[in-house]
Amino acid sequence: MASTVEKVSSNQVKISFVVPAEEFDAAVQKAYLKMRGRVQVPGFRKGHAPRKVIEKIYGEGVFYDDAFNEVFPDLYEKAVTENDISVVSNPEVDNVEQMGAGQELKFSVVVYVKPDVELGEYKGLKAVKYVHQVTEEDITQRIDRDVEKSTTLQDVTDRPVQDGDTVNLDYAGTVDGVAFEGGTAEKQTLKIGSHTFIPGFEDQMIGMAIGEEKDLKVTFPDPYQSKELAGKDAVFHVKVNGIQAEVKPELDDDFAADVSDYSTFQEYKEAIEKELKDNAEKNADVEMENNLIQQVVDASDCDIPAAMIEDEISQMKRQLRMNMMYQGLKYEDYLKYTGQTEEQVSDMYRPQASNRVKMQLVLEAIINKENPEISDEDVDKEIEDEAKRSGQTVENFRNSLTDRVMEIIRQNTKLRKVVDQIKADAEIEVKDAAERVDASQVASDVMKALEDTEEDEEAGKPEEDQ
Repeated sequence: MASTVEKVSSNQVKISFVVPAEEFDAAVQKAYLKMRGRVQVPGFRKGHAPRKVIEKIYGEGVFYDDAFNEVFPDLYEKAVTENDISVVSNPEVDNVEQMGAGQELKFSVVVYVKPDVELGEYKGLKAVKYVHQVTEEDITQRIDRDVEKSTTLQDVTDRPVQDGDTVNLDYAGTVDGVAFEGGTAEKQTLKIGSHTFIPGFEDQMIGMAIGEEKDLKVTFPDPYQSKELAGKDAVFHVKVNGIQAEVKPELDDDFAADVSDYSTFQEYKEAIEKELKDNAEKNADVEMENNLIQQVVDASDCDIPAAMIEDEISQMKRQLRMNMMYQGLKYEDYLKYTGQTEEQVSDMYRPQASNRVKMQLVLEAIINKENPEISDEDVDKEIEDEAKRSGQTVENFRNSLTDRVMEIIRQNTKLRKVVDQIKADAEIEVKDAAERVDASQVASDVMKALEDTEEDEEAGKPEEDQ
């Protein structure tokens, strides 16, 4: 058996095969043996009709398709492996030049492959690195998160409900004097000011005392999750069973010791400031890196087979399903609530999927062109980073690695080298994130300025010309 490969376009190859006559004849005989039990021939018991008889009745080529399917998979797999073809779609038979008893089988297939990439410039690029300057307000907000975790609730008996209190209550709702489903409950907790109940409900509870009962008049929003209640006026009869107020910890050394590994509040605060600055620097670097890579992608060109984009869309939709499952949601419900179809979700993801595939191809092309050298230390660093991202110890992660995963890690290490070199060759300007200009806002400001100018010009014209 022989095969030859011919490139027919930047993303498609043609593979031609020649199968010796004796091998194809053997495949035909094998096909006959498999099929004869399903062929009824008058005068013969089912499954015992000779091959020649069946061929005479149904035609000489009655077993050819099955014989072809018998020899093709191994032929194709061998050709792809031996010629190192990066297949991205199922093969399609292009031409059957010769097929018959006592003859060589000659045919060809075409298959889409990873396309050639025409690289744009990826050295000497320009980018701005916008770094957020950590403020005292940022530090306070971060400390407030620890305060929230350490905040406790304390029973209140000497005053009425205030904003921010957590109230234990009973309630019974009616619309036009009729109770509705889900409108009655006992011993429910509600934080006043959380806006988790219908607008106006929580505000009217402020000032109520323990044991007090009151009718609250509210209006359901329109739209509302229950269409029967949307926009309707309702009355809720409520009773306050208890009141609890938040007790926040003092911002002192004891608080710092409770929520961190530091013994003084000053050390704790300084550590938070450093953490925020490190994160701001890291985020700015990632954003700048993504900007540079996107520049390279936009400047490059390749004819991406549709199959690669569809595969990426399928992966993105699988990830969407997984994310929803983790949140206790069903993908089918998501489609129902958003009013989308499968095709619309695919269309929504298509531009992003296309860019992802192109980015992968472009970066692979740069790796192949630059062929960066990587050391064992480089690979070890990548393994450590992957272990950290997966929440495993380095030892456990390393022991779980297969040859295939190790090859992916080596490729990722080369990718890291390439991206680092692109950054090193680039001209990077560092700016305060506050200087970032929102392009949409600029466009809006320009349009507003033009409108104002036109209004001024109109105002300056004589009345009869307006």
